[in-house]
Amino acid sequence: MKSTTITDKPPLVSTIKERCRVCYTCVRECPAKAIKISNGQAEVISERCIGCGNCIKVCSQNAKVFRREIDRVEKLFAGEDKVAAIIAPSFPAEFTEIINHRLLVSMIRALGFNYVMEVSFGADLVAAEYKKIFSDPDYPPVITSDCPAIVRYIEHYHPTLVKSLAPIVSPMIATSRVVKRKYGESVKVVFIGPCIAKKDESTEIDAAITFRELREMLNNCDLNTSRVQPTDFDPPQGGKGAIFPISRGLMHTAEVKDDIFERNVIVAEGRSDFLEAIKEFESGHISQEHLELLCCDGCILGPGMSPYPFFSSRSKRFRKRAAVSYYAMDKLERLDLQSWENDINEFSSLDLTRNFSSRDIRLTRPAEKSISEVLKRMGKFEMKDHLDCGACGYDSCEDHAIAIINGFAEQEMCLPYTIEKLHNYIRELNISNEKLANTQEALKQSEKLAGMGQLSAGIAHELNNPLGIITMYSNILKDEAPPDHPIRQDLDLIVEQAERCKKIVGGLLNFARKNQVNIEEININQLLEKSISAVIAPDNVKISLESKVKDPIIELDYDQMGQAFINLIKNAVEAMPQSGGRIYVLAEDTVNEISVHIQDTGTGILEENMGKLFTPFFTTKKVGKGTGLGLPIIYGIVKMHKGNITVKSNADKLKGPTGTTFSITIPRRKSSGKEDT
Repeated sequence: MKSTTITDKPPLVSTIKERCRVCYTCVRECPAKAIKISNGQAEVISERCIGCGNCIKVCSQNAKVFRREIDRVEKLFAGEDKVAAIIAPSFPAEFTEIINHRLLVSMIRALGFNYVMEVSFGADLVAAEYKKIFSDPDYPPVITSDCPAIVRYIEHYHPTLVKSLAPIVSPMIATSRVVKRKYGESVKVVFIGPCIAKKDESTEIDAAITFRELREMLNNCDLNTSRVQPTDFDPPQGGKGAIFPISRGLMHTAEVKDDIFERNVIVAEGRSDFLEAIKEFESGHISQEHLELLCCDGCILGPGMSPYPFFSSRSKRFRKRAAVSYYAMDKLERLDLQSWENDINEFSSLDLTRNFSSRDIRLTRPAEKSISEVLKRMGKFEMKDHLDCGACGYDSCEDHAIAIINGFAEQEMCLPYTIEKLHNYIRELNISNEKLANTQEALKQSEKLAGMGQLSAGIAHELNNPLGIITMYSNILKDEAPPDHPIRQDLDLIVEQAERCKKIVGGLLNFARKNQVNIEEININQLLEKSISAVIAPDNVKISLESKVKDPIIELDYDQMGQAFINLIKNAVEAMPQSGGRIYVLAEDTVNEISVHIQDTGTGILEENMGKLFTPFFTTKKVGKGTGLGLPIIYGIVKMHKGNITVKSNADKLKGPTGTTFSITIPRRKSSGKEDT
């Protein structure tokens, strides 16, 4: 037996990363799962690839390419030895535009080939060997070995079945051996066909090109049917082997009846069917039947077929089958049967045996704990979470998890997981955008208030002295005036209004944050209780306090923060309609801060006034009822404590219950006991 395995060539299939769109179709269609996804890019694992070419056929972006051997053929032409082309019997399915096949033979010959022969003769020889096996009831069940992708798959992934592979060469190798015997051992042999796995099948072949590559060579040499005269294939001529590339072609060539009542030959073609057939054969469920397996759905759909507009390799399966059938029938009608039988007898002693070897590359199944951990990371905690949708390219969620552990896949390949992750990102982004918008608004407000603060501080400083003089001299005049003199009333009014101005000036100073913050450790619950008790509310206004604070101790200025809470509660009382309402004071905390929310069911604040709330002298109260400094002063107090104050309000009954909520958040600890701001 001759060894025909070849392992010293460059990778058979590779990826053009720039074209890969990460659709995982190649992963799904690869029977050997020899596709690795790394950083979102699909890569072919050469040592695991069986050369079926499924990834090439299904890639819509043409990101998968096979090894080209045109240069290798041209080097053979440049050598001293003669070169023979052996063409696969599926050529009629490729060159449908060429009616007379003899013109195609001449075109191939014109490229520089000394001999052009049909592989169908080798198929005739191989079919005769299979007929002996299939007809012998005592021969153990075998798996046909004419498809190199099937052979490689079994050697790598089902090594226990190597002994079941039929010890017969493929039609390509058989034809190569015929060439060597008939035309000399020095003749170089080039295979031309639809299969890329043939490129790595045997060292007995000097080069193997696909029909795609043949078309390219013909175009480069500007060869067409108008430039050649028809010539026939070099002998020996093929017979029934011409139907070898179509479904059950081997059985028809071997003249084996497909009789269900007799020991049968099960035919399985295509990725799913051949995998299932091998599993059942290995398990013993179909242990009494021979298997005829093809990795493609017939050689007429091989990855080396040209995807031309007039004849796509992904379609027109039955047209291709018909083209091969018509050629085979025409060939058999014209066949010189006696000459063919003489050729068969001449090469009947030709050695058509081969051997196979176990090249086990199966991976050990990971521990169940590891698989479970990966599944949980993808949100699959129970069996009901295993959708087994196949979007990742694997048949099940468990298979995907195993591939992740083995370094062949990524978590993001799981579509439900990725969609959920995307939704989480969107939610987080929305929250971040909202926080950013609030921060930007607060920054604008801070900049505006900072300018107002500087102006207010200047005004307060300039008014303090004149107001003091007015108050002092008004009191002097008041003391000098007789008790019953009418001027005393005017002087009382001057003193009263001067004191009012003085309070306003004091408010401006507070707003400008020119006073000190006296930090002390206090109990926030007690502060809120005293603040609520300091507010006089009508009977129809109810104030309630709810504290969810786990640690009530906080460091702040008791008087100033008390003033802030009291003013907010008073504002809430004044915002109530005549029918009354409720005020809810809620306190809650985290490790680093305490938040106080003062919510009322009042009339709410108009949307157009929301941006003006902390602006000095802005008030919605009646004239003489407010100075418009309350909220700006509260804002200043909160900022002096390194805290934040926010407000939410609704004044439109159509949008829901009306009311306002002020929220104050204060850091729990200060860096020092007293801080000037």
